Amino acid sequence: MFGIIGKYLTTAWLRFFLLCQTGFLSVYLILDFMEKFGRFSKSGASLFAILQFFIFKLPEMVGQTMPFSVLMATLLSLGMISRNSELTAMRSCGLGITRIVAPFLLLGLICSLFLLINSEFVVPGSYHKMEHVEKVVIKKQGIHTFFRLNNIWFRSNNLILKAKLFEPATVTLKGVTIWDISPDMLPVRRMDAEKAIYGTEGWELQNVRIRSFEGAGGVSLLERLAVPLSLKVDDLRVLDNNADNFSFMKLRDYATSLEQGGYAAGRYKTMMHAKLALPFGAFVMVVLGIPFALKTGRTSGVATGIGAGVAIGFAYFIINAAIQSYGRSGILPPLVAAWGANFIFVLSGIWLSMTVRHQ
Repeated sequence: MFGIIGKYLTTAWLRFFLLCQTGFLSVYLILDFMEKFGRFSKSGASLFAILQFFIFKLPEMVGQTMPFSVLMATLLSLGMISRNSELTAMRSCGLGITRIVAPFLLLGLICSLFLLINSEFVVPGSYHKMEHVEKVVIKKQGIHTFFRLNNIWFRSNNLILKAKLFEPATVTLKGVTIWDISPDMLPVRRMDAEKAIYGTEGWELQNVRIRSFEGAGGVSLLERLAVPLSLKVDDLRVLDNNADNFSFMKLRDYATSLEQGGYAAGRYKTMMHAKLALPFGAFVMVVLGIPFALKTGRTSGVATGIGAGVAIGFAYFIINAAIQSYGRSGILPPLVAAWGANFIFVLSGIWLSMTVRHQ
């Protein structure tokens, strides 16, 4: 009997999930297309290039919309069986609430595992291709800046820069090495600096060690040295933000290399743990959606369910972003900051479920 009921509940949930996921993706695509189509057209982009951009963006869109779809499917499916008195019939047959909602919890866990795989193995590659299409194919920009996870690289005429870390708050590059090369690609001198600060006159190296390879060579020390780099701060900020789309393994390697170099890695360790925590937001949505659906299912309509879903979803993501910001700034430990919102909302869902049982 439970097997038949489980299949029935699973089918109902999947029907609402596919409907919501299709709807959210469609709205996302339409709004994003309307926003970007004009700018892409002015750049002379072909329709094929624009389609490529949105195809490569689909995995990211799925990751952002699926938790909402999971929440809506839980609210609507449980609300439906409650309004139709099917929930009462199931309980009269001896099925407890835990056994009734078990299929929804399992489906939420499956969606979380799917989002984890998508975030770790699909999104990093698709995002890289999407960015290439946007900057190189559509906007016809040259690629001068590369943010490899262990280093930042930039070439400006005869200068090649390598830096371990960029801090947007202080506009500072740390662990800087600059090679001055000849037209024949031979090293003329090497400059190693503790940091480089961006000011009104451009980039200035501080605590510099200069090693010359011309003639007899030699080493000299300077407290400050201005360098004519065409690197823009906005380029570095974009690279810093793109780290959100890197995989857990790459972020872990990057954070480890920063710590080995003596730099603070709290920001990237928080992002690393969040790569595992955020996909499980789908499971959290199920845990939190179940008591809301059971409390209001018989007396509310579809509009109320949708409103509750939107409110719960936004509350989760706003609180999650706020807690993670404390982790990135070093106020909270990275693990606590990444998983804090999940822990809070799961406990809230469990507490609400206990109140439903006693009604």
